[in-house]
Amino acid sequence: MQRATIAFLTVSALSLQACGERAPEGAILIRATQVYVAPDAPPIDDAAVLIAEGRIAAVGPAADIPARGAASLGQCDGGTLVAGFQNSHVHFTDAKFAGASAQPAAELAAALTDMLNRFGFTIVVDTASDLSNTVALRARVDSGEVAGPRILTAGGALYPKGGIPIYLRDLPPEILASLSQPGSVEDALVAVQANLDGGANATKLFLMTPQGGGRYAFMQPDIALAAADETHRRGLPVLAHPTDIEGIHLAIEAGVDVLVHSTIGEGKTVWDAALVEQLIAKEMALVPTLQLFPYELKRAKLEPRIVELATGDAVEQLRVFSKAGGQVLFGTDVGYMTDFDPTEEYRLMARALTPMQILESLTTAPAARWKESAQRGRVAEGMDADLVVLEGDPAADAANFAKVRCTIRSGRLIYGSKGETR
Repeated sequence: MQRATIAFLTVSALSLQACGERAPEGAILIRATQVYVAPDAPPIDDAAVLIAEGRIAAVGPAADIPARGAASLGQCDGGTLVAGFQNSHVHFTDAKFAGASAQPAAELAAALTDMLNRFGFTIVVDTASDLSNTVALRARVDSGEVAGPRILTAGGALYPKGGIPIYLRDLPPEILASLSQPGSVEDALVAVQANLDGGANATKLFLMTPQGGGRYAFMQPDIALAAADETHRRGLPVLAHPTDIEGIHLAIEAGVDVLVHSTIGEGKTVWDAALVEQLIAKEMALVPTLQLFPYELKRAKLEPRIVELATGDAVEQLRVFSKAGGQVLFGTDVGYMTDFDPTEEYRLMARALTPMQILESLTTAPAARWKESAQRGRVAEGMDADLVVLEGDPAADAANFAKVRCTIRSGRLIYGSKGETR
């Protein structure tokens, strides 16, 4: 059915261009100064995108796109248009999302806009939260009641036995007691199965966790492997929080799919050629979360020289990983991190990547990782109408990725810088 719909829209768009017919009933037209259809394609100048029934019906030079009868999102016209962004590392743990099944829709929408919608995120990956609450939030967004991004979630994470990280120790006792710390393969399988049966889209493993005083807890390799194998048996990905190089080796051994952070150690942390080769061979993706390091180290009141050295290490890890051909996914750890603005993340990534590589990390790379390249990640006929309109050209300055005029999910305006949504 989906292929037939895509084929119909493609043929319809071509017919409209060739015959000059009216736009489809209910169609929306956006005119752009330029459209980046994909990270590896040149932009189309003076372009337009036609949206019909939640999909892209046509894209190209504005003169070639049928506009007669189409509605206009006037506030979105004139910017730089790209495919919708994916933030591959968020958390719905803020009190604003608590009780998501009963909260007023307007309050939830405001919280989502503050954290995500206003920055162009049309899809997010929640890498650990209360599963039942996040599933309830997702259901209200998917129904159209609450304006927000599509939500993929890892639900409840798995931690080493007796190894809750020190930075989570201030959680309420009832929440701490609910965190899964499997002590056996059997316990791990029960936890993973319950999480996935409850609606999770992935499994998250904390493989190495800081305990304070220079001590770390490690997940037993057989437990990590069993959790990963059960997740893969269902065709779903495994995410891992590695912390340090030892955690990366545990991730490699377990067959993890995505590292949700780069690493930081007591001194300089180098990803050497041998380690990077192993990551590439295992087809492991990286969410660098570079902004997190200065955020945390400044909170710890470390001197600026130490903050820059540690951040520079993480930037270099990203550079060598990407240069070797590794798949990079954009993510910021918002929800845990209270600074929602991703501008600094883009600036740090630009020290290691080109603007188009950053665009890839936001669009085509996550679509490929989640096996959805046929429906999202590019601005092309038949694709989901998940779109972002930027105020400026990101090729000129990577910080322009954060200057969002409009966010459109499935053809619906979920954020407009002038305050309008549909």
